[in-house]
Amino acid sequence: MEDKKAYTTCFHCGENCLDETILFDKKPFCCEGCKTVYEILNQNDLCNYYNLESTPGISPPKELNNKFEYLESNEIIEKLIDFKDEKNILVSFYLPQIHCSSCIWLLENLYKLNPNINSSRVNFLKKEIKLSFDYQQISLRQIVELLSSVGYQPEINLNDISGNKKHKIERSLYFKLGVAGFCFGNIMLISLPEYFGLDSIKESEFSKFFGYINFILSIPVFTYSASDYFHSAWTGLKRKFINIDIPISLGIFVLFFRSSYEIFFHTGSGYFDSLAGLIFFLLLGKIFQQKTYNILSFERDYKSYFPIATTRINKDETEKSVAVAELKVGDVILIKNQELIPVDAELLEGEANIDNSFVTGEALPVKKEIGEKIYAGGKQVGKAIKLKVLKELSHSYLTQLWNDEAFDKQNEDQFENITNSISKYFTIIILVIAFGSGFYWLNSDVKTATNAFTAVLIIACPCALALSAPFTFGNVLRILGRNKFYLKNASVIELLAKINHVIFDKTGTITQTSSSKVHYEGAEITEDQKNDLYAIFRQSSHPLSKIILSFLNAENLNEIEAFEEHLGKGITAKIQENFYQVGSASFLELENIKLSVATRVYLKCNHEYLGYFQIENTYRNGLKETLNQLKKRFSLSLISGDNDSERENLLNYFQNEDTFLFSQSPNEKLNYIKSIQKNNEKTLMIGDGLNDSGALKQSDVGISISEDVNTFSPACDAILDASVFNRLPDFIEYCKSSINVIIISFIISFTYNIIGMFFAVQGLLSPVFAAILMPISSITVVVFVTLTTNLIAYKRNL
Repeated sequence: MEDKKAYTTCFHCGENCLDETILFDKKPFCCEGCKTVYEILNQNDLCNYYNLESTPGISPPKELNNKFEYLESNEIIEKLIDFKDEKNILVSFYLPQIHCSSCIWLLENLYKLNPNINSSRVNFLKKEIKLSFDYQQISLRQIVELLSSVGYQPEINLNDISGNKKHKIERSLYFKLGVAGFCFGNIMLISLPEYFGLDSIKESEFSKFFGYINFILSIPVFTYSASDYFHSAWTGLKRKFINIDIPISLGIFVLFFRSSYEIFFHTGSGYFDSLAGLIFFLLLGKIFQQKTYNILSFERDYKSYFPIATTRINKDETEKSVAVAELKVGDVILIKNQELIPVDAELLEGEANIDNSFVTGEALPVKKEIGEKIYAGGKQVGKAIKLKVLKELSHSYLTQLWNDEAFDKQNEDQFENITNSISKYFTIIILVIAFGSGFYWLNSDVKTATNAFTAVLIIACPCALALSAPFTFGNVLRILGRNKFYLKNASVIELLAKINHVIFDKTGTITQTSSSKVHYEGAEITEDQKNDLYAIFRQSSHPLSKIILSFLNAENLNEIEAFEEHLGKGITAKIQENFYQVGSASFLELENIKLSVATRVYLKCNHEYLGYFQIENTYRNGLKETLNQLKKRFSLSLISGDNDSERENLLNYFQNEDTFLFSQSPNEKLNYIKSIQKNNEKTLMIGDGLNDSGALKQSDVGISISEDVNTFSPACDAILDASVFNRLPDFIEYCKSSINVIIISFIISFTYNIIGMFFAVQGLLSPVFAAILMPISSITVVVFVTLTTNLIAYKRNL
């Protein structure tokens, strides 16, 4: 019995073994569930989980039985999953139990518990897990049951099925706030005689009795409401990292034990009111912070304008480019070669070869049959296909895919690093000042020493500092999205503020495809050939193909037997007995071709040269003014896959010292960017999302222009609607201004901390007032950065 009594804390979850203590492998467990989880981890050599944190586990549900039987319904499965192919399923779950590094380690090693799980990635801040698994070997229900069995039961509700996920703040935080508020109010009520200086009551037995009541009321505040701060501080110490919760925890400890000493040894009335008030206002500030983060996250995921378009086929068979946000269930869309499939859809017509590298990393195209479902995020390779929309656009899903680590630029978040460094060293300085002020006052007044020590720890907490960058960037992302400039993430703002060299593609970037004039020169084209060419150009998403397609305007579509597009060069296709080649003169191996000031697309049929389509480009409205503004601050370059026939026209917009490179393949564009980056230049590439994907990814910032076509590429960092191309200088300057806003907010936060510490060291600031001021300072910073970024946007007419 004595051995069992020694083991009162569960080895897995840390809870007290109330009903019974189950000993297994010389370790105590509070229930069969915790023992089972330990057995699973032990059998799979995953017990390092317990080395990262002390008692890191969550006690699993006692009874699962048929709780997740509904996950065997195909209808529900289809609504929950993100992606599905012949073998694998991708799905995301919200796991509110995630709380520490051990959670992340265990959840990202789920494949060791079941080899049919391909991968699992955790987003700690959002408490989400993204899973890929072989559904032929393990079902979605079994996945959820596995997660539940190790203590991470997913939160699945009707919001997930409707696609309208909005995570709420944890209920436990509200409970902790409620407990702290209840005890704070009652402790203050009981302490009224102290506040009014009623000496007769202070010296009576009632005073001692009230002191004990205050002590009892403070216990749940200390042990429950403040537990998150203790846990965070302890975790930081174990990792040898000083975080901002360490001084807060130290202040709480000093207040509690000093007050307990005074109550039990009758040397004073203690500071339990200060303790309860401190924790109450700290929790209030934390809830405010989480609520604001959730609002920003929700707006970015679900309300941001995602400026990509696709071709919708109307009931009269006419085709119209529409924003993907306008698509409805049942609409028929046309997806061309290399275009992204923006929504879940059913294949109606055509040969679908889907490249799912955007979703799964697997670049080998997968063939789909008529009637099969094709998931959003895939890319068609080959001839155009017709799809029927099954599910409306999910901004959050596309944003999630876009932010996949495979497309990261490996950019360090400068302000996050600054904040972390400042927090670390500032915390050390706080501790030194707190102990110094405490010892200074200790000889003259213990109460003042305690107040000064605790107030310094609280008032100097750099919480406002930590909020400056996230809230500034969050508001900037929202404002830019509202103006049809959609950034991948906050780090793009920092990168845009650093650029010093802007590189433009020509066709479809500085030219306006919808206004270009086309005429044909050469041998006469028959009606059948015209229909053939219309069918060929209809498959391609290249800007020149779109221009020529509008020019041909054929009525009959001929069946294409073979189609291949060579990016940056041209197209080959076979229709019946005819073999067509269209593209540049070099691609068609033409010699002695006279250059023109206009862009030309040459044509061969059955290896016989027929002629060319000549495109007289129309440059974007306001291009000259836009370039003039950019010239003042940046070096400019133009790289194009076309020949140099338009050099003279371009000199009307650019200057002689600007760099012009023509007849550049996609790979040569990429190499040019690499060459100027070697000179420590920060590059911004603006181009066609599909044809310039290599250059967009290589550049420090890559912007894809969207003009009534689906040119979105995961390689880009931002999407700019063509209609606001002339606002590009304003957008860049706005990003630069936002960095200045963060710097000013840093200065405000430091000034607040220094002034607060000055008064605290003088013993003029109580811990409760310090706790009240801390969330006020955070609110002040949030209001400042929000109002300032909004004011700057207003002045720039954004």
